[in-house]
Amino acid sequence: MLKVILPDGNVLDYSRRVRPIDVAADIGPRLAKATLAAVVDGQTVGTDFYLPEEGEVSLRLLTKRDIESLDIMRHSCAHVMARAVMRLFEGVQLAFGPTVDGGFYYDFALEHSISESDFPKIEAEIAKIIKQDEAFERVEYPHAKAIELCEELGQTLKVEHLKEGLSDQSLVSFYRQGEFVDLCRGPHVPSAGAIGALKLLSVAGAYWKGDASNRQLQRLYGTAWFDKKDLDDYLAKLEEAKRRDHRVLGKQLELFLIEPEVGSGLILWLPKGATMRRELETFIYGELLKRGYQPVYTPTIGRVQLYETSGHYPYYADSQFPPIEMADGDRYLLRPMNCPHHIKIYQSKPRSYRDLPLRIAELGLVHRFEQSGELNGMTRVRGFTQDDAHIFCTEDQVADEFRGCLDMTQYVLKTLGLDEYRVRLGLRDPASDKYVGRAEDWDRAETALKEVCQEFDLPDLEVETGEAAFYGPKADFVAKDCIGREWQLGTVQLDYNLPSPQRFNLEYIGADNHPHQPVMIHRAPFGSLERFTGMLIEHFAGAFPLWLAPEQARVLVVSQKFEEYGRRVEQTLREAGLRVSGDYRPEKVGAKIRDAQLELIPYMFVVGGREMENETVAVRDRREGDLGSMALPEAVERLRTEIANKTLRQ
Repeated sequence: MLKVILPDGNVLDYSRRVRPIDVAADIGPRLAKATLAAVVDGQTVGTDFYLPEEGEVSLRLLTKRDIESLDIMRHSCAHVMARAVMRLFEGVQLAFGPTVDGGFYYDFALEHSISESDFPKIEAEIAKIIKQDEAFERVEYPHAKAIELCEELGQTLKVEHLKEGLSDQSLVSFYRQGEFVDLCRGPHVPSAGAIGALKLLSVAGAYWKGDASNRQLQRLYGTAWFDKKDLDDYLAKLEEAKRRDHRVLGKQLELFLIEPEVGSGLILWLPKGATMRRELETFIYGELLKRGYQPVYTPTIGRVQLYETSGHYPYYADSQFPPIEMADGDRYLLRPMNCPHHIKIYQSKPRSYRDLPLRIAELGLVHRFEQSGELNGMTRVRGFTQDDAHIFCTEDQVADEFRGCLDMTQYVLKTLGLDEYRVRLGLRDPASDKYVGRAEDWDRAETALKEVCQEFDLPDLEVETGEAAFYGPKADFVAKDCIGREWQLGTVQLDYNLPSPQRFNLEYIGADNHPHQPVMIHRAPFGSLERFTGMLIEHFAGAFPLWLAPEQARVLVVSQKFEEYGRRVEQTLREAGLRVSGDYRPEKVGAKIRDAQLELIPYMFVVGGREMENETVAVRDRREGDLGSMALPEAVERLRTEIANKTLRQ
C-alpha cells in the first residue's frame, strides 16, 4: 500500500503502481490536463514517473502556475529546437541543451554556420513540431546499450560523454519524441503542445564541455514563456538591457576602454570613468573611517609560498596567472586575493585582546585568469579592484562585527538606490572535498553566521549548501537593478581557517594572559570596483546621480559675445567644487542643449544677455527641463545640497 500525501494534507491510498498523472486524474480531469510535472519527496520528475509501490511519498503536482514548470518547459523547448535543427540541416551532432536564466540553449556541431537569417525557418519548424503535439517519452537503457544506440544514431559527442562523463552509470535515460532521440535526465512536459510562446534570440560560439582545447560548437539561444504577453515583456526587457549595455554606454560616454594590445579583460579607466571611480572610492573610504577601519596598501604580487600557506595556490591554480619564475629560483604570483597580505600586517607585531577588533581595509588590485569566452566588459575581467577589508576579532566579537558588515553593505546599496536585494547564505557541503579546515570550525562559523542573519531580519534570506568559499561560510548580497536583473555584489565571509595553526597560526594574548586564535571576517560591499561600476552604468543607463556624474554641469552661452560671463560662471562653479565645463562653440544654443542631453549632463546653465545683466543663470535639468532663472549663488547651493545628500532622482 502506498500513501500519497498532497500539499493540503490530504492522503490518497493506492494498492497499484501509479504515476503523478494517475494521481492528477483521480483528483479531476481538469487537473490531469493541466499537470506538467511533479515534485516527489523534493525531487522534480515527469508526469510519467512511477511512484514506489509501498510506503509514503509527498507529492506536489506542477501546472504552469508553478515557477518550476517554466524551467521544465524550457528544457523541452531545447529538445524541440534541436529536433527542428536536425530536420533542416545535415550532419548535426548534438552536444548539450540546458536551461539558463530566462531561456535555454543547445550546442551543435554542424558544417552549416547558423545565423539570424536562419531563425525564421527554424522557428517555423519548431511551430510544426509543437502543433503535432507528440509526447516526450522517457526510455532507459543499460550503459552499454546506450552507447550502442548513440553509435547507431551517429552521435559521437554523446558516445564520448557516455564513455567519459557517465562511465559510472549502469542505467541511463533518453527522451524520444517522434524521430528525435536524445540522451537526457529530464524531466520534460508531457508533450510539445504544452510549450507556450517561443523566440530564438542569438547564436554564439562555444566549446565542447566548455574546454577551449576541444571541438568548437555553435550555441543557439532561445527563450520561452507560457504566455505571449510574458514573452513580449521579456523581449522588451532585453531591448532595454541592450540600451543600457555598459560596454556600449562606456564607449559613448568615454568611461572606460579595453584595448587588445594591453590585454583582454584589463580595464583602462578613461578620465570620466576615473572620476566616477574616485567618487566611489571617496564614498567607501569615508564610511570605512567612520566605522573604525584602518586603510593600508599592499603589493599586487607575492611569493608563491604565501599563497600556498593560504590555500589560494594551488586551490585557484586553474584561474590564476602562472607563477613568475625568477633567476634565483624564487617564484612570485600575481595575487588572486588580498587576505594573505592583510594577515601579514596582523602578524607584524604581537596583538592583545585590547587591540581587537582590528579592521584593515584596502582597495586592492587582484588578478584572475578568466577564460576568454567568460570575459564581459567590466563585469568579468582579469584584473579588478576589490573594496576589501579584513576584520580580526575575538570569538565574542564575531556577532557584532558581522552585524556591522551587513549594516555597511545595506547602507552602500541603499545609497545607490539598490533597495531590492536578497541575501544568499552559502554553507559548505560536508560531502565535498573542496573545503579546507576542521569540521568543528566550520560548524562554529556556520552557526554564528546563521544566528546573526536571522537576528538581522535580512530580506529573502536563502540558504545554499555547497556555495561557501573554500575557507568559510558567506553571505552574498544579490541586488536587482531598475529593470529587474540580478547582480551578485557585496559579500561578507566568516573564516576560522586562515587564522588556524594549519594555515597562518594567528594569535592574540587574551585577558587570561594566554594565546588565543582570532576569528577573521572578509568583507567587500562593492565586490569589485569594475563590476560594480559596470552594473551602475546599466542601472542608471549612464544618467548618474549628480554626486557620481563625471561632469555635473555645463555652461552654455547663447552666443559667443557672452563667453566672458559664461567663463565667470564656469569658474564660480569650479571654485564651489563642482565638475563643470563650458560650451562656447559658435553653435545655436538648441544644438548645445541637445548635445548636453545626449551626453547625460545632469544640469545645464544657459547664459545670455539677460543673465549677464542680472548675474543669473537659466537652469536646465536633464530630467525636468527648464527650471527657470536663478541667482548664481542659489543655483550653486542647489547643486551642492543635492551632492551632499547623494540625492537619487530617477
